[in-house]
Amino acid sequence: MGIDFISYGYATAVAMGGVMGYVKAGSVPSLGAGLLFGSLLGYGAYQLSENPSNYYLTLGTSTVLGGIMGMRFMNSGKFMPPGLIALMSLAMVARLGARAAGLTGNKIE
Repeated sequence: MGIDFISYGYATAVAMGGVMGYVKAGSVPSLGAGLLFGSLLGYGAYQLSENPSNYYLTLGTSTVLGGIMGMRFMNSGKFMPPGLIALMSLAMVARLGARAAGLTGNKIE
């Protein structure tokens, strides 16, 4: 299949968001969560690049992160950063779900 650049970009955005939260607001929980989720997504992107049928880690992490950030967006009403991360997570869940269902021609078995 090749390198899954979209998944690597998503993982990088999540990790950098945590770093930026720490730099701008001094938020240690933001740093920890960003690096934890970014690392899991980075490993998931590696797994997807090696074997397209090994999507469970990326799908699960994207679902959890999307739920958490979606709730933060609903409670705060701020698009940046929770709304953006929730939207990106939803897009990843839809992308992997469509591939798993065979809707994109790249069926994951």
